[in-house]
Amino acid sequence: GVNVADVQRTVAAAIGGMEVTTTVEGRQRFSVNVRYPRDLRDSPSALGRVLIPVALGSVGGSAGPVVQIPLGHLATIRLVNAPMQVKTENAFLTAWVQIDMTSRDLGSYVRDAKAAVATAVTLPPGYTLTWSGQYEYLQRATEKLKVVIPLTLLIIVVLLYLNFGNVRDLSIVLLSLPFALSGGIWFLWALGYELSVAVAVGFIALFGVAAETGVVMLIYLDLAYEHRRKDAAMTPALLHAAIVEGAAERLRPKMMTVMAIMAGLLPIMWGNGAGGSVMRRIAAPMIGGMVSSTVLTLLVIPAIYLLWRRAELRRRV
Repeated sequence: GVNVADVQRTVAAAIGGMEVTTTVEGRQRFSVNVRYPRDLRDSPSALGRVLIPVALGSVGGSAGPVVQIPLGHLATIRLVNAPMQVKTENAFLTAWVQIDMTSRDLGSYVRDAKAAVATAVTLPPGYTLTWSGQYEYLQRATEKLKVVIPLTLLIIVVLLYLNFGNVRDLSIVLLSLPFALSGGIWFLWALGYELSVAVAVGFIALFGVAAETGVVMLIYLDLAYEHRRKDAAMTPALLHAAIVEGAAERLRPKMMTVMAIMAGLLPIMWGNGAGGSVMRRIAAPMIGGMVSSTVLTLLVIPAIYLLWRRAELRRRV
């Protein structure tokens, strides 16, 4: 004569509470739950004393009397180890294994972990395995960066071509990009940073700044060359003097440009506040890249400019 539904409702009210109605306050609605006092549900023995209404049976075709029987007489109550909650994802039961790591980059770790799991673990029928969390975010960001990085480089090339109007000057300025990339990679290696989305964002910003410094150098070289050519016929000696003037004697404005950028980034490397770890990984490739890009700007670009102008002078002669 035990009604299972009555037992379930009683146990639910004792442990977790049972919703009986909803109260309305303005535009808000709150559920009203009934729950047993704590001293009647804080131990298995206390739950065993919870009374369950039980009908003793029919008498003369009608329902028999209802008596209250302790829950401990109807069921065995004990503590067992079990999950704190049942987790679901897309209507499927899930179990999570969380991993924290700092010794290597996330992408290579998951790649090696996938290979190890595929070798050592055989999933039963109906089970699936998914790598989620930050790795899933990394995959999404990587797909976006595959579009953003080429698009950024294309925009830089188009803007430089519109500025100079020829492929020759464009090629000289673009030489600063691989030099900046190498400096950023070396600085990341020195700091022990792994490749991440933040690092990729830092490299995107670095490409634009490196192109800017290359443009500044090339403009100064052109101005010095045109100034010398107006005063007299261009000769190898005048050409060398023009390049020295454009590269060395105007060193201060070029260094001010670079140092102003680095001075704004160095405080980020020293910051330890919220988000500091991400910001340092954005600033690191820019700082390292600016150092190598400056060396290129001051030494390599003037040398290439000299070779180009010297070959042009020989063709005229």
